[in-house]
Amino acid sequence: MSKPIDVLCLGHASYDLVFSVPRHPGSDEKTVADNLLGCGGGPAANAAVTVAKLGFHAGFCGYLGNDVYGDSHLRELQAHGVDTSLIVRGNSPTPLSAVLVKPDGQRALINYKGETKALHGDSIDFADILPKVVLFDGHEPHLSLALLNRIADTAIPTVLDAGSLHDGTLALMGRVDYLVCSEKFALQYAGDENAALIRLGELAPVVVVTLGERGLIWRRGSETGNLPAPPIDAVDTTGAGDAFHGAFAAAVAAGMEWILLLRYASAAGAFCCTQLGARPGMPDMRQVQALLEKWPPLP
Repeated sequence: MSKPIDVLCLGHASYDLVFSVPRHPGSDEKTVADNLLGCGGGPAANAAVTVAKLGFHAGFCGYLGNDVYGDSHLRELQAHGVDTSLIVRGNSPTPLSAVLVKPDGQRALINYKGETKALHGDSIDFADILPKVVLFDGHEPHLSLALLNRIADTAIPTVLDAGSLHDGTLALMGRVDYLVCSEKFALQYAGDENAALIRLGELAPVVVVTLGERGLIWRRGSETGNLPAPPIDAVDTTGAGDAFHGAFAAAVAAGMEWILLLRYASAAGAFCCTQLGARPGMPDMRQVQALLEKWPPLP
């Protein structure tokens, strides 16, 4: 890699076509979009852009196809200053997502991967890779396990963005230091967010369950707590979790105190909801700080 990396984000990259619609269409219904946005996407790729925009050195490791969407996404990552030296290019298509966003910020998403498969564990040589923090999203499980094995004897903190329960998150959830999961993941895993917090706490030293507009709950060793969400007017929730995870990993790299870290990540995720599209909603430090100043801490 060309420079020291604060956070290496390993996982999924896609290209997003985001349509603003008055409502989600019904069966056999045609509707007209009010707006269209094309940009890079994917949990790990979005997190890498967040890390870079917050002023940290970010790297992305994953796959992009040799197609127009892959070319565009690569240029976008590089424009944000993300290290792209660990991206594998190939002839399988770049995953493509169509996102329908309603005026209240709620979304529907369709993803297409074609014959694109997860990369093999030996696709990348990790011999000289020593970032301060590694963030996984579970979508490249073979590569992720290879890197986890490579850094097993180091003190490099690892974070898993567990958005949903699938083979990748199942393979990694007991191997990371910070298991940061969505409400969807918690419900899929245990049927109840509080039960999930207890059960997941037996697998990872630190567990955070994000609950959207209800904030989050957390467990760190024997300590537990909760944090409300910052007050915002949501435009589009797409990418909010990605921004949260990127800011969370950056804050770990910076050695931020625990509650300040949670507020920092929450502000990043909340800001993303105020913008249309995931990638344009990835905040910079000024935007996070402005939201934190409007969000008084708990007494």
